[in-house]
Amino acid sequence: MTQTPKKLFIKTYGCQMNVYDSERMAEALGASGYVTTEVQDEADMVLLNTCHIREKAAEKVYSDLGRLRPLKDAKPDLKIGVAGCVAQAEGEEILNRMPLVDLVVGPQSYHRLPQMERAVGQGGRAVDTDFPEDDKFEALKSRPKARRGPTAFLTVQEGCDKFCAFCVVPYTRGAEVSRPAARIVSEARDLVEAGVREITLLGQNVNAWHGDLDGAEGGLAALVGQLAQIDGLERIRYTTSHPNDMDEALIAAHGHEAKLMPYLHLPVQSGSDRILKAMNRKHTAEQYLRLIERIRAARPDILLTSDFIVGFPGETDEDFEATMDLVREVRYGSAFSFKYSPRPGTPAAERKTQVPVEAMDARLQRLQALLGEQQRAAQEAMVGRETTVLFEKPGRMPGQMVGKSEHLFAVHAQAPEAMRGEIARVRITASGPNSLSGELIG
Repeated sequence: MTQTPKKLFIKTYGCQMNVYDSERMAEALGASGYVTTEVQDEADMVLLNTCHIREKAAEKVYSDLGRLRPLKDAKPDLKIGVAGCVAQAEGEEILNRMPLVDLVVGPQSYHRLPQMERAVGQGGRAVDTDFPEDDKFEALKSRPKARRGPTAFLTVQEGCDKFCAFCVVPYTRGAEVSRPAARIVSEARDLVEAGVREITLLGQNVNAWHGDLDGAEGGLAALVGQLAQIDGLERIRYTTSHPNDMDEALIAAHGHEAKLMPYLHLPVQSGSDRILKAMNRKHTAEQYLRLIERIRAARPDILLTSDFIVGFPGETDEDFEATMDLVREVRYGSAFSFKYSPRPGTPAAERKTQVPVEAMDARLQRLQALLGEQQRAAQEAMVGRETTVLFEKPGRMPGQMVGKSEHLFAVHAQAPEAMRGEIARVRITASGPNSLSGELIG
């Protein structure tokens, strides 16, 4: 008699690395008879894969857990788990505050989920927030060969040794660790065999990746070079980078490696040297600007994006104006910008020179207005130009397909659904608020 599969619902918060981790957790639990579902109410297990970057992240998770109580009451056998960075930071406190939670697993231990799920099935509760010596990627089975969409994330590096004063990542993800090149290349080949055409390499500091490549130590540029040799892999991207790990080989790769897309997310956080020092960023605004010059010399059409924090403790009007000056000089294609908010356990959270909320609000509005102007200018500059688009899914309108351009702009065009997974030349005809319109060429 065939056993009915158990259903797993995963809610993913935050970054692309969590998206990747959720996929791998689903694969790990697949060995225990779970299949994924998009309907939370029909799940036999609900897993919240959490992120600790945003303000009040833990409280949001507790709030979401509270909303699961009626479902747990209706289905007493429902298993509820918390994974990711909030799980790492809160640990057993989650079980203490939320008796409905059955298991808590940190981001370095999710390969142990099947054992934890079995323990819960035997009436226990499980917590694993260790930084185990065993490699979670090695412990997981090879990725399934089932057909996939045309794009995929692939984690190559985890953790951070930078200890920026505002950031919890070193405490929740641990020290910088690079996955072995052979395993990365093998996983990339599996993804391509499953239909993937574009891979985005992930890491907290992805350009800090280093490892053995054919007997020689190499960095991310060398890894990109190896991946570019995979037949069927047409596009390579990577995120997120730190300016101090942007070496000359990687800069040069943007100029000569055709499969490396002309797009780079390079967070700077502030344009003020005083604030950069307070943040422990270990670079100056001038060094960042000269780095941008070298990158653009290698690839003149590269589109740059960044991250900014306004209102960091001690930030003055002059410091903020330095940020505005840097933005004007770089001319970003887009950027993420946020008001500073304390993260418990980070050095900046203990500082007494907090900026008034009203000042932060005003600065953020000015910064976002400038960044919005630059994004519109970058998109409008594409009108009339030709680009290649990897079509990913149907659009909102009948007969429309949507995909990403080389510069990661969302592009929609009239095209048959058979174009899904295909790369085609498109002439851009119009720019909208967050996307471009185009028409197929030929």
